[in-house]
Amino acid sequence: MKVILNKDLAPLGEEGDVKDVAKGYARNYLFPRGIALPYTPKTIKLFEARKDEIEAKKAQKRKDAMGLKERLETVELSITMPAGANGKLYGSVTSHTVADELAKLGFQIDRKRIDLAGVGIKNVGKYKATVRLYENSQAEIQIQIIGQEIKTETHEAPPARPHRRRRDEAAAPAAEKPASEEAPAPTEAPASVEAPAVSSEA
Repeated sequence: MKVILNKDLAPLGEEGDVKDVAKGYARNYLFPRGIALPYTPKTIKLFEARKDEIEAKKAQKRKDAMGLKERLETVELSITMPAGANGKLYGSVTSHTVADELAKLGFQIDRKRIDLAGVGIKNVGKYKATVRLYENSQAEIQIQIIGQEIKTETHEAPPARPHRRRRDEAAAPAAEKPASEEAPAPTEAPASVEAPAVSSEA
């Protein structure tokens, strides 16, 4: 359904813009919050009467964007990130990182308006970021990525521990008896002596 925006709403549009939106979105979100009004002859006349006021607001936005562009383009961000010896970052610099760095300098820029090459910066060096301002106005920011090398300590392997004899191993020799203390081998029993034969002669 067609609606007329009563307020700016990024990225949908600005005050006075006519937009086609889903009925549910209009009835459940835009209309209850006063962000948009139904596109009817009555609302068309209302916005026609406010045309000069709306154009004056847009002219001020253009002026503000030009001033912001000039200030942003004098900025060179210096961002230090953990990196390896080959200059590859542990992680990456994203639009969120750039927005946070700009906020430290007093620039409140929505990260969605910041464009970096690809999904992010992954190596040390010099780069540029584009900030989308108002309408077709853009600003280019210079970014210097400095790598902070992380040194990893190498630990030598601990010396091998001496072999400790177990108690049962130490006690084993004591349990063995010397040969001299062994029980004597049993002796053979003496052979039986036969009785002399008695003669029957008298």
